[in-house]
Amino acid sequence: MFFLFFVCVASVFADSTIEIVNRGDTLQKIAVQDASAKHIDLNFRRSFAKLLVGDLRVSSHFRVDDEYLQSSYEGGPIENFLSDRKVDSILRFNITQASGSIAATVKMINAKNGTTISERTYQLNDQRRYPFLAHKIVAEANEQIGAPSIRWMEQSVVFARYTEAKKSEIVISDYTLTYQRVMVTGGLNVFPKWASSAQDAFYYTSYSGAEPTVYKYDLKSGSRTSIISSSGMVVCSDVSQDGRKLLLTMAPKDQTDIYLYDTQTRNVKKITEYSGIDVNGNFIDNDQRIVFVSDRLGYANIFAQGINNNNVEQMVYHGRNNNSVSAHDNYIVYSSREDKSEFGRNTFNLYLISTKTDNLRQLTATGENLYPRFSTDPDTIMFIKQYQNQSALGIIRLNANKTYHFELKTGKLQSIDW
Repeated sequence: MFFLFFVCVASVFADSTIEIVNRGDTLQKIAVQDASAKHIDLNFRRSFAKLLVGDLRVSSHFRVDDEYLQSSYEGGPIENFLSDRKVDSILRFNITQASGSIAATVKMINAKNGTTISERTYQLNDQRRYPFLAHKIVAEANEQIGAPSIRWMEQSVVFARYTEAKKSEIVISDYTLTYQRVMVTGGLNVFPKWASSAQDAFYYTSYSGAEPTVYKYDLKSGSRTSIISSSGMVVCSDVSQDGRKLLLTMAPKDQTDIYLYDTQTRNVKKITEYSGIDVNGNFIDNDQRIVFVSDRLGYANIFAQGINNNNVEQMVYHGRNNNSVSAHDNYIVYSSREDKSEFGRNTFNLYLISTKTDNLRQLTATGENLYPRFSTDPDTIMFIKQYQNQSALGIIRLNANKTYHFELKTGKLQSIDW
């Protein structure tokens, strides 16, 4: 049953790169300068600069100069203009370290006239989390040019990774996987899901006890609480906007259905009623309906149903193996395995639809791209890319038609959330 559920929650994405313009204008070109003191480790400074450059590129709102550049913090006629590089802006940082903490003073400079646009200071008590410092710097630099928000970069990612047969652990990271902190080990721990937008707790399923059990892990206290157990399987696939309701896939009698769980009353309500397979429920339309995967057509496809009624609506009329779904309000992203593909038998593609229109948008073209998840805004989707025995976390920027991959160095990704 666990294997069957995992098959039914595979998802997809692929590679596409298109040169774009921002609101009809040519994207402004930006360079990053390191103005840190010489006693700060050079490799660390280079890594920090590389993160800033990467974030600026992933934002899709800049053309980015790749070269590692150094400068004094005040700069001079050459450093403040970079005329030979023909840049519009300069992002200059000065890192300091003390007792495990890290701080950065950052300038945005208009390279056309050499003037400072803004200057800010950032600090983190835990130096190990320095990637989040870089992400915050770029998110705010992005806002200074009036571009659409990329605050999603500051979100933490929670994922499960296989470490060996029947063993997996739950890890918290940044979206580039540069920072990683193992939170749960021992046994088979899968399908983590953030408990709320505050990202101070997450749910996950453990297969280490007598029955599969959903636990809630509190990041502040480091404690875990048993939420619900069920024979066969039990997985938390989505959380309502207010954090009070959970969508669970359970199989108490070897038959998977979608259930609604109230975290305050602990009441459980069965939503779907079908003799086959219903899995992977996601809230849509202001938490009043759900989308889910079902085999009620004889193959995996995407359906919707109200929380308080039994009227089931087929959402997808394309493909014959649509085996995973994620939702953001009225937007739905789903996976479809291609029956015939010049790229090989394990080709999965990702498609985007809306509950309010009939439009269908293909997002991917090649490869085995799995388990898509929307960020807090509908313009950015995270996914798992599998290649041979390796995994990568992928980010797609929908409006820019660009995809980026960040390789997992150890283990194999099983599922993700942010």
